[in-house]
Amino acid sequence: MNSKSKTILGIVIFAALLGVAYFAYAALTESYKLSNESQIEEDITEPEDEKNPAPDFTVFDMQGNEVRLSDFDGKPVVLNFWASWCPPCRAEMPYFNEVYADVSDEVMFMMVDLVDGQRETQAKGQEYVQDEGFDFPVYFDNEQHAAYAYRISSIPTTVFIDSDGNIVTAYKGAIDKETLIGAINALIKE
Repeated sequence: MNSKSKTILGIVIFAALLGVAYFAYAALTESYKLSNESQIEEDITEPEDEKNPAPDFTVFDMQGNEVRLSDFDGKPVVLNFWASWCPPCRAEMPYFNEVYADVSDEVMFMMVDLVDGQRETQAKGQEYVQDEGFDFPVYFDNEQHAAYAYRISSIPTTVFIDSDGNIVTAYKGAIDKETLIGAINALIKE
């Protein structure tokens, strides 16, 4: 076999290995996504016959005061995980602000900024909220307590908690105004 044939054979084998690696990666990624999504749905959605208590956590308000989810016992809560660098988060924020203005006397909002200290800082989150003129309450998950409690793997994620402290439903990804209103109406009717 001459060197030209060896080179061609080497290129063909390398291309075949790349193809196998690509398809293996794609299959494993899809498998991971499916198992992770089903795990999150198991973790944050309520089975029909049993209650799913919302895990408590501690976050901080803009003044640095500790706030716990349990501080809102007895009221329905809309819990949203976001970051200022996240385009889908930014897209849904105006809906949350509009709906908050309409239902803030009936439903508590916890807009939790996932602060990692690098890509997202409390200063960046505060600046974004102030620049946009949002009125809903913002909390900062500086120690990742809330993210760990709810096993947040992607943002935005929104969790709807009834007045008894049970998770009613949750959404991964941005939601529109109609979905937000529908989920809140379900909380209020309970």
